[in-house]
Amino acid sequence: MKLNPIVGHLKATCPTYGGLVAAGIDWDAVAESAKLPMPAAYVIAAADAAAPSKAQNAVIQEITDQFAVVVVLDAGDERGQEANDQLHDVRAELWRALVGWKPGPEYTLIEYDKGALVFVSRSRVIYQFLFTAEFQIGRNRSDQPPETWQEWELDGLPGFTGATINMDCIDPADPNLKRPGPDGRIEVAFTGDVTP
Repeated sequence: MKLNPIVGHLKATCPTYGGLVAAGIDWDAVAESAKLPMPAAYVIAAADAAAPSKAQNAVIQEITDQFAVVVVLDAGDERGQEANDQLHDVRAELWRALVGWKPGPEYTLIEYDKGALVFVSRSRVIYQFLFTAEFQIGRNRSDQPPETWQEWELDGLPGFTGATINMDCIDPADPNLKRPGPDGRIEVAFTGDVTP
């Protein structure tokens, strides 16, 4: 999942952060490099998971992309009691901004997954909220571009124009060749042409 559209959407819809939203591939990398003033939010790619293929003769899989919005708040007190109340409001704001929003045309609507404490100290609280959205690997129509090796390979084959069928029947069989048939003789031949 591309994170930049989510960052832009949060900047536009979450006034708590006043535009202080950044993204990264991993929380450790973000924590070391991005030092935004508090309160701030960081969008992190969390994981993806694939369901088994839905088709028997092709690969069509539902993929669930998961991302985290990690918020950094001023602790307010050593226990984090004040920050806990802020987290309740921040969560509601994130729900309004993300739940039901589509991060791209290929995705389903975003759903909330869960939240968890990452870090707490006397000065700050770091909490992450996980969200998910699904998309499909494997196209629905042949006029769409290929998304898998099998689709790409099949697109390279010549179009089907027709078939010629030669039938060697089991009976009657030539007793001099093979009994019971098929005996290797073509009894019926026909051709079918495909016209669009």
